[in-house]
Amino acid sequence: MKITIMKRPVYILMIVMALLSLAVLAGPVPSVHADEYRVGEGDLLRITVYDHADMNTDARVSGDGRITFPLIGEVDVMGLTSADVEKKIAGALNPDYIIKPQVSVFIVEYKSKKVTVLGEFIKPGLVELRGNSTLLEVISGAGGITANAGDMLYIQRKIFRGGSARGEDITVTVELKRLLEEGDIGANVPVQDGDSIYVPRASFVYVTGEVKTPGAYKITKGLTVLKAITIAGGFTPKAWQGRTKIVRKGDKGEETISASLDALVMEDDVIVVPESFF
Repeated sequence: MKITIMKRPVYILMIVMALLSLAVLAGPVPSVHADEYRVGEGDLLRITVYDHADMNTDARVSGDGRITFPLIGEVDVMGLTSADVEKKIAGALNPDYIIKPQVSVFIVEYKSKKVTVLGEFIKPGLVELRGNSTLLEVISGAGGITANAGDMLYIQRKIFRGGSARGEDITVTVELKRLLEEGDIGANVPVQDGDSIYVPRASFVYVTGEVKTPGAYKITKGLTVLKAITIAGGFTPKAWQGRTKIVRKGDKGEETISASLDALVMEDDVIVVPESFF
């Protein structure tokens, strides 16, 4: 049986960008980070010393967490915030080189903190975190979510309690409808370095035969045969409604069963509406 799967435009990235703008207008989202972003290996810092342009420099954090700065040489910045780095450099310059220096540190490139995105993302793989990033920012960084995405998103995270070196794995579950369609800012949860974010593929039902728009449709909670046919545009005038069938995959292969219109559909069901010859 040949089934035509309908294609539809992907608007999700546009939705993400719009919601990011709304999030900014609504104010900062509460973060799981107690402090601001902490510097790590690979980050690029732009360091400015007021009224001493010859000392302004961009410095990459080395594998052992150090940068090199004029006059004072190597500075250990691993795990420090931008404000901490400013104080440390200013303290090293004062008073031997500059009296009461005014130092500013801006993180140009965030390279040390990453999350892994898997499943139905446009660009699965590693996404670099920029400061205290949120879920919408990660989705945007991954190019958005595909049209085949399911309804849920899962964040796998390792947390450490009471100084334990072994860590505990937890799963944070987010409803994509709340995040992307309803604009629920509460669903825009903060993400952490090392998180693994997964969006599974949706389950589909296929509707073919005498319906107005045959094709593949996402299965939502409580989807019945009649609801699936309605989503497919409804019956055509030639439809033999009472002879609607379901082709379903089982352990012994495909089987064709009579379909009650109020029966719940299952993943990969094919609903067949035959033509009436009367």
